[in-house]
Amino acid sequence: MTASEAIADKPALRGSQPKRRDARKTRESLLQAATQEFCERGYDGARMDRIVRGAGCNVRMAYHYFGDKEGLYLAVLERVYDELRAKEQALNLGDLEPVAGMRELVKFTFDHMAEHSEFTSLVRNENLLGGRMLRKSGKVAQQTVPLVGMIRDTLARGESAGVFRQAVDPTQLYISILSLSIIHINQRDTLSIIFDQDLGAPDWLAERRTHAVEVILAYLCVAPHPPA
Repeated sequence: MTASEAIADKPALRGSQPKRRDARKTRESLLQAATQEFCERGYDGARMDRIVRGAGCNVRMAYHYFGDKEGLYLAVLERVYDELRAKEQALNLGDLEPVAGMRELVKFTFDHMAEHSEFTSLVRNENLLGGRMLRKSGKVAQQTVPLVGMIRDTLARGESAGVFRQAVDPTQLYISILSLSIIHINQRDTLSIIFDQDLGAPDWLAERRTHAVEVILAYLCVAPHPPA
């Protein structure tokens, strides 16, 4: 550990703004390097020496901020979920008409999965672990509570207005939205071969995005909905 890092690690000596910035920078560098390592090699294959090398620090700093490899992995998982949940809340679905709100949620979810390969990779790897690491985090489950409430409120408003079918379960609906937004990513290679189409092509993805929106709204709406 360098002298500057040692000082930054002692709360009583964190008196200057530059030291606080250095600590935040080190932590952020570790998270970024760890995200890449866990995405590429999964939890079991990831190595702390590669992570700290990529972050430009040492193993002692990694253990100082995150405890151990498991703590760093959970911090990475929690961060990608936190980013997703924060952006979902920023949609402010309560300010939108129910059909428009659901359309925006589907479009956002589809786009987020397409644009954030680190999320899909980490979740895929965690499922290979049977969710055993994520189960140790109480934060991610708590982060999901507002999402379910937001969807439930939008469904209730749509039902009261007579535009949505009755008794739609918000969790079932979101899992359907997520499935339409991610299966072509997780199985892109095999599906591209089977159907002799490039599932990563922009034109195909644009068509898939429209399809996802139409499937969800066709299920929800009691009458034909206006086009986007």
